[in-house]
Amino acid sequence: MSRNEVQTDALNVPILNGKAHEETEGQMTLTVLGCGTLGIAILSGILNSLSSNGSSQPSPSPSGTTTPAAQQEDELPSRVPSRFIACVTRDASAKRVKTALSSHLSSVTILKNENLKGVEQADVILLGCKPKNLKDGILREPGMREALKGKLVISILAGTPIESLEENVYGPKTSTEKDHFAEGRCRFVRVMPNTSSSIRSSMTVIADSTPPLSPTQSTLVTWILSRIGRVVNLPPYMMDAATALCGSGPAFFALMLEAMADGAVAMGLPRAEAQTMAAQTMKGTAEMVLNGQHPALLREQVCTPGGCTAGGLQVLEDGKVRASVATGVRTASVAASRLGRGEQGVNGPR
Repeated sequence: MSRNEVQTDALNVPILNGKAHEETEGQMTLTVLGCGTLGIAILSGILNSLSSNGSSQPSPSPSGTTTPAAQQEDELPSRVPSRFIACVTRDASAKRVKTALSSHLSSVTILKNENLKGVEQADVILLGCKPKNLKDGILREPGMREALKGKLVISILAGTPIESLEENVYGPKTSTEKDHFAEGRCRFVRVMPNTSSSIRSSMTVIADSTPPLSPTQSTLVTWILSRIGRVVNLPPYMMDAATALCGSGPAFFALMLEAMADGAVAMGLPRAEAQTMAAQTMKGTAEMVLNGQHPALLREQVCTPGGCTAGGLQVLEDGKVRASVATGVRTASVAASRLGRGEQGVNGPR
């Protein structure tokens, strides 16, 4: 078999020999190191975006932007990923990736317990493992430091600052050490997307980098993440709160949606219709806020004096729903920070 031929593993997933970026000149390869739920969602969003455009270079939307959310910069990177590697540790995870990305397997390679190979073949790495895997040494595998040299690493690890990632690869930085970015080391950037990536509706936060990313790197990171939804940039110290709001947020909203549907079912609505109605109502409300409506003003517009909405809101306020939701976000933010430090049992008694 020649070095350019394709072989398959037991899962009938393409496995490519040699370094991806050397095999097909001009192509860029993105490796997801630890391809779990969020990694699959991001890959799915990017692949669906590329497929819908018919090429790896996106076409501007009618609004003049290149993002599905129609709010990002219209600057395009000179090269974008067109080949993808998903690194996993279990057969079940490999099958899950294969199933989720079944319509894109010609562009995706799945590697099991071959993290080093996946990084060696990559131009850009998406670090998607759990924070505890970082403590277990996923970036300290022999040969990993050399494989990462000069590459861009996009981290979606909750609560894990860039300093921790750098220490895992290079050890503690001494006060006399020169600027390591000039020495060919990899460049980390911290981001926080959410599971809506799979339908290109994520709210993704990119942490500002110090020193700033190069224009080429910054454009590429923004392009990758704007394929899957909206993108905002925030200072690093805000990332734990962003993780709680955007990363955990879908679960919080799902709970509220489910509760509203439960109430409607209790009053006689069929379950399927109640769930659809609750979801569409939540979606419509969110769209109005995104279009400039302040949530407090929107609430007042619906709340007729002495009406049914006023009565329902009073019950929610009496039940401290507002305070409970806000406390939930704050608690998740603290937990994200503790998880990033490698702590276990972060949700124990308080």
